[in-house]
Amino acid sequence: MYPEDIAGLIHPALAVVFVFPLLGIVVNYAWQTRQRRLSAKEGGKSKIPASVGSEHLKLGRWLSNAVVGLTLIGLAHPIFTKMTKNQVWSQDSFRAWFIVLMFVATIASLVMLNRARTKLWRAVFATLTGMGLVILGSQPEVFRRGFEWYVSHYYYGITAAMLMIFSLAIIPDIYQDRTNRWRNVHVILNCLALLFFLGQGMTGTRDLLEIPLSWQASHIGKCDFTNLTCPP
Repeated sequence: MYPEDIAGLIHPALAVVFVFPLLGIVVNYAWQTRQRRLSAKEGGKSKIPASVGSEHLKLGRWLSNAVVGLTLIGLAHPIFTKMTKNQVWSQDSFRAWFIVLMFVATIASLVMLNRARTKLWRAVFATLTGMGLVILGSQPEVFRRGFEWYVSHYYYGITAAMLMIFSLAIIPDIYQDRTNRWRNVHVILNCLALLFFLGQGMTGTRDLLEIPLSWQASHIGKCDFTNLTCPP
């Protein structure tokens, strides 16, 4: 394997080693938190410790930030690899440096989103973070599988990242809203996000099978993908 092939494994390796285990822990804490809340509402005494709520909040933040970070890593590999191969740095230096600045701005917006307290600034930094992901994902170097968008690893990932950004933005609202409206929104959207994470696991595995190593790419490119045949 060449360095570019090894670099391509960073994104899926982090997903398997860190993000998906963290997802399982967060879902488990979320379930326990809800069960404890329902038990308290009925007037019973739950055996679930009160700490599950704070643990769910802390690890949920980690998960949301990790998903956005993982998305940026997944976008950075094809963008910078193909830009280097196609000599974009010398032929279109303005776009090359614009992409670099967009990565920096998106990361900075995510950091500020975690620090923002007022509703206005949370909305501003959440919007900027989401816009950064969309702009970076729209670059020609990114394969989006538009012909099969309904099973696209890219679209599933961007959607999941957007839901995580929204989750970060509404955290204070969840605890301040006595009507539980924001809490219900949080539950519904994160159940939807869980489905996209499951889709990510399946489409990501498929893509690892489909993407050839760099030294195999020239031969694989000669294959007939309609009739599913390759030259000997």
